[in-house]
Amino acid sequence: MEKPHAIFIPYPAQGHINPMMKLAKLLHLKGFHISFVNTHYNHKRFLRSRGPSALDGLPDFRFYSIPDGLPPSDADSTQSSPDLCVSIPKHCLEPFCELITRLNDASDVPQVTCIVSDGAMSFTLKAAEKFGLPDVLFWTSSACGLLAYAHYRDLIQKGYIPLKDMDYITNGYLETSLDWIPGMNNIRLRDFPSFIRTTDINDILLNYIMTQAEALPRGSAVVLNTFDALEQDSVKPLTARNPRIITVGPLHLMQQHLHDEGVKQVGSNLWKEDASCIHWLDTKDDGSVVFVNFGSITVMTKEQLIEFGWGLANSKKDFLWITRPDIVGGNEVVMPPEFLDETKGRGMITSWCPQEQVLKHPAIGGFLTHSGWNSTLESISSGVPVLCWPFFAEQQTNCRYSCVEWEIGMEIDTNVKRKDVEAQVRELIDGGKGKMMKAKVLELQKKAKEAVVNGGSSYLNFNKLVTEFLLKN
Repeated sequence: MEKPHAIFIPYPAQGHINPMMKLAKLLHLKGFHISFVNTHYNHKRFLRSRGPSALDGLPDFRFYSIPDGLPPSDADSTQSSPDLCVSIPKHCLEPFCELITRLNDASDVPQVTCIVSDGAMSFTLKAAEKFGLPDVLFWTSSACGLLAYAHYRDLIQKGYIPLKDMDYITNGYLETSLDWIPGMNNIRLRDFPSFIRTTDINDILLNYIMTQAEALPRGSAVVLNTFDALEQDSVKPLTARNPRIITVGPLHLMQQHLHDEGVKQVGSNLWKEDASCIHWLDTKDDGSVVFVNFGSITVMTKEQLIEFGWGLANSKKDFLWITRPDIVGGNEVVMPPEFLDETKGRGMITSWCPQEQVLKHPAIGGFLTHSGWNSTLESISSGVPVLCWPFFAEQQTNCRYSCVEWEIGMEIDTNVKRKDVEAQVRELIDGGKGKMMKAKVLELQKKAKEAVVNGGSSYLNFNKLVTEFLLKN
């Protein structure tokens, strides 16, 4: 019997590629042939960051790329989301279908038997219809974030959005709380994913994500990188839109079941990692270091960066700070020399790191994060409390859940001030609230680990995904 063959296609951003890659490796473990499809742009970035042979893959785990329809560019940063959201629905379907045809005609690979598509790439549903394949939609966001997206249309119909003018962002309007969304207790408008913060009913991102969320019912199944004990209240109302919702996370913990060294080595980072920070952490006391990383997309002003820097410096705590080259709107960041003098020996700044490894390190006492979902899950899985500074998409929703529902975090005001950062960093590492948050996150860590062991909820769900949805012809 021929091997089953899954074709994977993530939305072209780092935070989507990572969990998609983890799911692909788990399916490979189950005997699937994997075709992993990036855009030409990100394919080139992989080769630059990981070396020319990085995407040679394995005989049964191969990499392909299709155009994204944008003008060619060699920049080493995440592309503009609005540009991608205009281009993807117009330009990706045809090359994706051509690739499936090419794979089906190839003599050295099995016929494609299923599509595992990013929830934000729902154009693939048309390809699935054309080839008569199941298409599993993998939403790489949190369940609470997806639930919020799924209510965008309601917000428009009830007149909450678009905003009357941009002053509504600062005049208290976003504090309005809503009590009519099942599974979301008194959620405020400001806790909704950031794309509602527009005065334009035709806003590209608002409409793109709304359309993607409305494709939920059409997925053969919908996969979420979360676990039942954490997000049951959000998952339940989503099953009204598609009863075939399957929680298989945290996927990075599910990787413990992988034993094939070849597949383990297949990486998914678009930036080069600096592993020297692990040695630096080895020299620090347990629970003494604040890890600072705002993810792969967040950009901030120079002023905000300086406020964060001085807040960290004045807290007198040790910190490991990851600053991507493009974190300040494309300008290289240079902290003033007096900052470097002040933090000598207790601060390390580097450009990208093996984050899962860092968070597991006993020296880490807290995580200053943008509240991206991968970071939030990794933090929970490592038992590390968070300081949240959400930037965009459903990071606002994740922040709300971390701080209010799960009580494992504190929020930093968007308009960041060094004295607040200093106070909150100290509270996180030494304070009473910090200790309470630590206790809560350790409880959740235990539940995350239980979900992924043999017999755990995510482990069983993953097997169900394979047998009931991906192997079904």
